[in-house]
Amino acid sequence: MSFSLLRTRGLRAATRTAGVRPVRSTLPALRFLQTDADKSSPAEALPESGDQPFTVALHGESFHSYRCDAPSNEISITKDEMVKMYTTMVQMRRMEQAADALYKQKMIRGFCHLAIGQEAVSVGMEHAIDGDDRVITSYRCHTFAVLRGGTVKGVIAELMGRVDGMSYGKGGSMHIFTPSFFGGNGIVGAQVPVGAGIALAQKYLKKKTATFALYGDGASNQGQVFEAYNMAKLWNLPCVFVCENNKYGMGTSAERSSQNTEFFTRGDKIPGLQVNGMDILAVKKAAAWAKEWVTSGKGPLVVEFVTYRYGGHSMSDPGTTYRTRDEVQQMRSEKDAIAGLKRYILEWGVTDEASLKAIDKKAKEEVDAAVEEAKKSPFPDVKTFWTDIYYKGTEPPMMRGREKEEYHVYSQA
Repeated sequence: MSFSLLRTRGLRAATRTAGVRPVRSTLPALRFLQTDADKSSPAEALPESGDQPFTVALHGESFHSYRCDAPSNEISITKDEMVKMYTTMVQMRRMEQAADALYKQKMIRGFCHLAIGQEAVSVGMEHAIDGDDRVITSYRCHTFAVLRGGTVKGVIAELMGRVDGMSYGKGGSMHIFTPSFFGGNGIVGAQVPVGAGIALAQKYLKKKTATFALYGDGASNQGQVFEAYNMAKLWNLPCVFVCENNKYGMGTSAERSSQNTEFFTRGDKIPGLQVNGMDILAVKKAAAWAKEWVTSGKGPLVVEFVTYRYGGHSMSDPGTTYRTRDEVQQMRSEKDAIAGLKRYILEWGVTDEASLKAIDKKAKEEVDAAVEEAKKSPFPDVKTFWTDIYYKGTEPPMMRGREKEEYHVYSQA
């Protein structure tokens, strides 16, 4: 195709002449994703029973798709599930706020990345998948660790380096695991190819389950992310690549670091979906749809949850040198995910204000109790640092320490 053809007839005409099909997308240039947390509405009268499903109409701009048709804007939900979602979101935020306070008291040291503001992503996803599915993420992992089988006490104790932590006090903030949650990973983007490998194992074992491999917009330009895309598409793996786009990679806005900020379109031949990550109902719908897509043999998917973090990238980042305080305050006051769900619950008559206040109070009490229990947990003994390096029973005869004179002999019994 000559340059003159491009110049005289335009790119669109040139691609038609060459027989190239245009990329299928539902994202016209002037459409913007809805990122409010409270723009959904009931499509029918709510039932009296708490466990009886009813239909909710999501905002028409909750999803944008790439190379696929977007899911419908309707979701079936129950009153009981909405209250459970609210309860979990409040508890997760309380836990992260407690970690913030403990860090400032110097009871938590080192790296600590909080997800305050992004609770709809983890909680909404968890309500759409089950224990046989697999999740792997980066360092903003505390809420996922609890939701995937851990405890608030286990996370807080781990952050404090205590033996009651989920990794026995030896992993810290970025290295927390459960049988269905593969971390917490500290290397930017490194968890994405690992997630593809987990999906390969699921396919090999012929299990109709999905892997959700999460990463941030700051990791989206990593070469290993695109390598994982390529392999997943070649092998038709049941992997949902999830970009948590909270607008800033460390202290750099997505617009400054990425020439294409529509991260859901970056999979090339892999279809994608952009989702309002502040409305938990939209997140739940998208996650359920994504799981159905990859487990039905259609191959991998790229999902972008557009969300926002209120704090800095980590506890060492004030979060106000690259964005204004007014911007953060506006997000808190107008688009907060918990406040949005609370509005649904009250305006739709799911339950009353007193019940929600009781939930808030209980969440605070439970987190406070978990913190006090974690504080009582001792620090690990030095001898325990020789354990958990290898899977139990596969250790070598001897392991060298920091210096050649320092070594540990493993029992071969």
